[in-house]
Amino acid sequence: QIVNLDKLTYAGNLENLKDVEDAPNYTFVKGDITDVEFLETLFQTYSFDAIIHLAAESHVDRSISDPMSFITTNIVGTVNLLNAARTAWKTNYEGKRFYHVSTDEVY
Repeated sequence: QIVNLDKLTYAGNLENLKDVEDAPNYTFVKGDITDVEFLETLFQTYSFDAIIHLAAESHVDRSISDPMSFITTNIVGTVNLLNAARTAWKTNYEGKRFYHVSTDEVY
């Protein structure tokens, strides 16, 4: 089962998912990784064995005009995902994976 979580901000576009939206093993969920309660519910609903975290604010001009939104998504959101995974997986990390792919704005 693949669960695609996206906030659908300026960079999100559901048209990009047309090829997979009706696949039986695919679910789209609109949500925000900065919302801890939402993530707790999501992790209780689905038994994730792996997370591929690609979310990032990366538009350079926006990083200058609104740096806090970058901090919130790129750092706080990432920590929220890590904490949700840690809570869900407790101490049983066997077979579990957390992949984080991002941009230089994050690092």
